[in-house]
Amino acid sequence: MAMAKISVSKARERLAEVVELSQSEPVELEHYGRRAAVLVSPEQYDQMLEALEESEDVVAFDAAMAEGGANIPWEQVKSDLGWS
Repeated sequence: MAMAKISVSKARERLAEVVELSQSEPVELEHYGRRAAVLVSPEQYDQMLEALEESEDVVAFDAAMAEGGANIPWEQVKSDLGWS
């Protein structure tokens, strides 16, 4: 993925342009030559957040499946949750 780079001081001077650029590609902000932040569009941020949540769900599922013990019948689960 292409990523534009710009210093924080230049980004301050051209904030509107940097925000506009972030709509099409991430913009890495550098402070004294080091990565300080990455500016992304709201849509890109939402996609990344959804991907993170999905990967956390996969990890939680894998951990639950690795636990020992007897399975709980679906009818019992529904009853315990008040769904029956």
